[in-house]
Amino acid sequence: MKTLLKGEGRPMAEKLVRYDSQAIEPMILTIRGQKVVLDMELARIYGVSTKVFNQAVKRNRRKFPIDFMFRLTVEEYENLRSQIVTTRQGPNRSYSIKCS
Repeated sequence: MKTLLKGEGRPMAEKLVRYDSQAIEPMILTIRGQKVVLDMELARIYGVSTKVFNQAVKRNRRKFPIDFMFRLTVEEYENLRSQIVTTRQGPNRSYSIKCS
């Protein structure tokens, strides 16, 4: 079953933007000793907003392992924000998605 984006009527898999491994590699960070990709980066790959991406994941939680993602602490978020200029400022912290 494909994940539909709310209001778009198209499966998320159909919205994938083509990326080569060299473009994705810099998106992989190490946080808490785990290799992760931030939700905002995965949303960009799928061509959707971070909010839409996170909503799709939450609607389909049963399809993912329990430890599939975790929310960054305020300290982790602030450290990343100082390193990543493009991170938008706001009250919401990013989720980190574990890489297998």
